[in-house]
Amino acid sequence: MGVSHISNRSGRQPRRWSRRGILAALGAVPTAALAGCGSSTDAPAATDGKGTTASAGAVTTKRATIAVTPASGTRKAEFTSPVEVTVTDGTLASVTVTGNDGSALPGSYNDARTKWTSAKNPYSGTKYTVTAKAKGAAEETVTTFTTRSPGATFVGYFTPEADSTSGVGMPVSVVFTHAVKDRAAVQKAITVTAEPAVEVVGHWFSDTRLDFRPQTYWAAGTKITLSLRLKDVEGSDGLYGVQSKDVTFHIGREQISTVDLAAKEMTVERDGRAIATYPVSGGSSQHTTWSGIMVISERFQQTRMESSTVGLGDEYDISDVPHAQRLTTSGTFVHGNYWASTSVFGHQNTSHGCVGLHDAKGANDSSVAGYKFYESSMLGDVVIVKNSGEKTVEPSNGLNGWNLSWADWKAGSAL
Repeated sequence: MGVSHISNRSGRQPRRWSRRGILAALGAVPTAALAGCGSSTDAPAATDGKGTTASAGAVTTKRATIAVTPASGTRKAEFTSPVEVTVTDGTLASVTVTGNDGSALPGSYNDARTKWTSAKNPYSGTKYTVTAKAKGAAEETVTTFTTRSPGATFVGYFTPEADSTSGVGMPVSVVFTHAVKDRAAVQKAITVTAEPAVEVVGHWFSDTRLDFRPQTYWAAGTKITLSLRLKDVEGSDGLYGVQSKDVTFHIGREQISTVDLAAKEMTVERDGRAIATYPVSGGSSQHTTWSGIMVISERFQQTRMESSTVGLGDEYDISDVPHAQRLTTSGTFVHGNYWASTSVFGHQNTSHGCVGLHDAKGANDSSVAGYKFYESSMLGDVVIVKNSGEKTVEPSNGLNGWNLSWADWKAGSAL
């Protein structure tokens, strides 16, 4: 059957509409209407305000930044403040600070883990490497700095000598090369511990001398450790310590000798048992011997003694005094005497203040009292003098702090 054509009044053929034509005709329809329920991927692009195009919903992540104090490359950094490591836009995963001597500075983080602070200050004159890493970071941050050296320094010379064995009366005495103003800071940096354990307290005799002792004599066989942590401790304005070391001493047997100058004899006790009694001659009425508790601080098989060194002019000068053992800094000794008659010992006090025992010239006669007592003694042994007619020796005159009560001793501590 044929297809009829409908014509309009003008007689023209009807327009054929293509799909493109339909869309063009609908050009006024909003884009959103065409989008319908399309996904967000169909959304238009956005910019960051700087002309950079970014997809909608993207998040910009900042990179963590680590900072170290002292700053990297510092050559004369202060050693009086701790090391600090901080991070912005992140948290710290790890921090290590090591010196060029291989030592490490311990430290801790704050609660947010955005800051690390060393537990103590860095040492002077030391190069440090700081290695820090932020959580999630691919690389570590590594910096270095060097602390300055102090201008003025001090050290402490100690008695007894390291690894030595002494008698039960030996204190630990530290003498400083410069006067100390901040006694508390210096004393805090020095500790003395004992095995078996006993309370040990420091006592300042002056700005340059600090002694340590327990309440009573050390127990025989005690091991003593002196810990010096004086490095970079400011003892006085601008004056810093340099020592950081541990030293050990040992206490031997207990020997306590009592000199009774009324009876003019000395009794020697070893571990609580009397082992010898010797006749002696002490100081005369014009030159009395100090009384009190004294500790042997030096020993000489032979030594020269001159009266001029103790303020007695030219009364004597003996070049070979045998078996001399120092009891005071001022010049009191217990020593052998070969120039006095044997009848003097045990009967008369004729010396210039020392305690004398019969001895032989040359210090080689093992049969005499001076030789025997010397051979039985050691540094740190206790010698107690009584009935001398003289007052008690000053505790600072030699190693004689035992003449202070425990309360008075502790009162001299700076801590």
